[in-house]
Amino acid sequence: MRRWFLCRVVLSFMAITWMPGQAELAADSTADIVTYLNTRSVPLHSAVDLDPLMQRIGDARIVLLGESSHGTSEYYTWRKKISQRLITEKGFDFIVVEGDWPSCYGINRYVKHLPDAPPDIETALAGFRRWPPWMWANEEVAVLAEWMAAYNSKLDSTQRVGFYGLDVYSLVESMDAVVDYAREHAPDLAGRITTAYRCLEPYRADMMEYARYTQSGRNCSEQVQAVLTLLRGRAAELSEQDGKAYFRARQNAHIVKRGEMHYRAMADPEAMAWNKRAEHMKKTLTRLLDKHAPDARAVVWAHNTHVGDARATGMAGAGMTNIGWMTRDTYGLDDVVIVGFSTHRGQVLAGRQWGGDRETMTIPPARGGSIEDIFNRLDHDTLMVVFDDDVPAALNQPIGHRAKGTVYNPEDEARNYVPTILPRRYDAFIFIAETTPLTSVNGHSPDWRD
Repeated sequence: MRRWFLCRVVLSFMAITWMPGQAELAADSTADIVTYLNTRSVPLHSAVDLDPLMQRIGDARIVLLGESSHGTSEYYTWRKKISQRLITEKGFDFIVVEGDWPSCYGINRYVKHLPDAPPDIETALAGFRRWPPWMWANEEVAVLAEWMAAYNSKLDSTQRVGFYGLDVYSLVESMDAVVDYAREHAPDLAGRITTAYRCLEPYRADMMEYARYTQSGRNCSEQVQAVLTLLRGRAAELSEQDGKAYFRARQNAHIVKRGEMHYRAMADPEAMAWNKRAEHMKKTLTRLLDKHAPDARAVVWAHNTHVGDARATGMAGAGMTNIGWMTRDTYGLDDVVIVGFSTHRGQVLAGRQWGGDRETMTIPPARGGSIEDIFNRLDHDTLMVVFDDDVPAALNQPIGHRAKGTVYNPEDEARNYVPTILPRRYDAFIFIAETTPLTSVNGHSPDWRD
């Protein structure tokens, strides 16, 4: 049964990649696209080459930075370069990533030099234990965190740039964090919160078992909502006592609520577990923006399938939404800039099944006629295109665009293509012809400053 539920997760993602309607490009159409892209592309060698993107971003409040796989070093490196410029030149307030809130908050403590901060970045990264730990516990993130810590050391504590997590998968850790908070800050509520969360306790070791349990028509939705109601009812008092701790407790309670909804949706063929997760990510981003300041600005790191506007893919037709779509709707096109990433070939860090051992896998050359194949025909190996209004008609139709997850099997490569209208899905696109895998930390302490 556990395998069946995991298959549903994989199939829901694969459904995105199997949508019909992908264009078979004629030779002259491909030539038109190549000509357009060559005239608009900027070779990328250093952060200075990102100037056209900085101009496109302008005064936008939200910049969404994608990736076509979770295990590629170059995506992290270029997202770091973009983020550094956004922070230093445009005053962006925080980075929020497709990671777990409790684990990412360890990095936040470290880079902000908070009183309870981990003593070093190695200790902060050791907090990433849920599979796949290498997605954030890697040298590329360590380099970013060390830079943020150095940058923040020169700022007043109220101005320091944060690092947060967007995802719902830390349900158990977040549940424990809420209980711990109540015991310290609201002991009269601790017993009631512990009792409410007891409904989920039998599934602590495997939330997929909870998904199966909900097939009986029973669930824990009322109990997890009751915890949020308790915390909201004491908002004024607890915020005055310690506003930051209360915000974290509320956020963890939201994760428990949305996580429960996500797992429950996995067992319901009519529900959309993907959307429950996407909605949580969007609401977390909104809460962070509201918490920081009325004009706060955010950088988001997540997979292309999360940040690229779903309306420009087969996702929308399948009833699926994502952060890109929702943020454009909420904040407007002028305040949201989306950057996609992809590659043609190389290697990637991934697992062949959920929870499996990580492997360095060879990425086959991209399928002929795909976005990646077209970009591989351009004059530069590492480049950026900022789209304008003069896009050729051939590029304004669905073309296959590769997507790889933390679970990846190169033998199934033909299935990993999302029909995409590229200039509608993204405002800009970064292409790296050949990429290399992330460098996993694994609890060791390499010298990240070489």
